[in-house]
Amino acid sequence: MPKSIFVNGTFDVLHPGHIALLNFAKSLGSRLFVAIDSDERVRDLKGPTRPINSVYDRKLFLQNLKAVDEVEIFDSDEELIMWIRQIEPDIMVVGGDYRNRKVIGSEYAKSCIFFERINEYSSTKKIQDIIDRG
Repeated sequence: MPKSIFVNGTFDVLHPGHIALLNFAKSLGSRLFVAIDSDERVRDLKGPTRPINSVYDRKLFLQNLKAVDEVEIFDSDEELIMWIRQIEPDIMVVGGDYRNRKVIGSEYAKSCIFFERINEYSSTKKIQDIIDRG
């Protein structure tokens, strides 16, 4: 069984899709590393009203999930690549929406596996659901 598995993302508002992704990733190896986007990077990617949860809260949530062994924060593509190169994961698990797109740092993982969304869960949709209930 491969030793190290790597996943990265925003993980702003945790939902069942995140949990399924992390549990799947952990099932592939013995150690799961998760890298999360800094608050500034999330704002750049998702807009000025994001993230909902600060990077420190997101890190705390992830660190307390049974599947997750280590969480690091990154602020740029270069910093993400640095983490991937340092970890040298056996497997990098990436969301299926990145299929046929460049996956940053994937050249430093022994293999890359795509994980398909479950029931179209997304933090953006969850946030919109909360706003609509307002």
